[in-house]
Amino acid sequence: MRSLFHFAFNVTNLDEARRFYGGVLGCAEGRSTDTWVDFDFMGHQLSLHLGPPFKTDRTGHVGGTLVPMPHFGLVLTLTDWQAMADRLQAAGTEFLLAPQIRYEGQPGEQWTMFFCDPFGNPLEIKGFRDLQAIYAA
Repeated sequence: MRSLFHFAFNVTNLDEARRFYGGVLGCAEGRSTDTWVDFDFMGHQLSLHLGPPFKTDRTGHVGGTLVPMPHFGLVLTLTDWQAMADRLQAAGTEFLLAPQIRYEGQPGEQWTMFFCDPFGNPLEIKGFRDLQAIYAA
């Protein structure tokens, strides 16, 4: 069964959230009030509410690198991933982990990048040549 996910989390400024999620990431804005705004996150629903962002630490051991936990993100085709990487680089995004390949030549080979939104919420964007390889062992 395929379904969409809904993820609600806190940001400290809705106008800044609109600039980042709408402007930099290119997500279409949905419904909003004076305390929250929804975005179409490549077909999934993000609900950004005013409040303190969640605490994160670099405790995730992935491919010899410590990554921030918790984090969320997207899995894209390699073409879409490269377009997103280009978009983020053009916007001057500061990467926690610059766009790169991981597990090269192995099952699950993927391209990845980590960055934070303006509120410190970490995101990972992965790219695969073949989306069937996401769960390859």
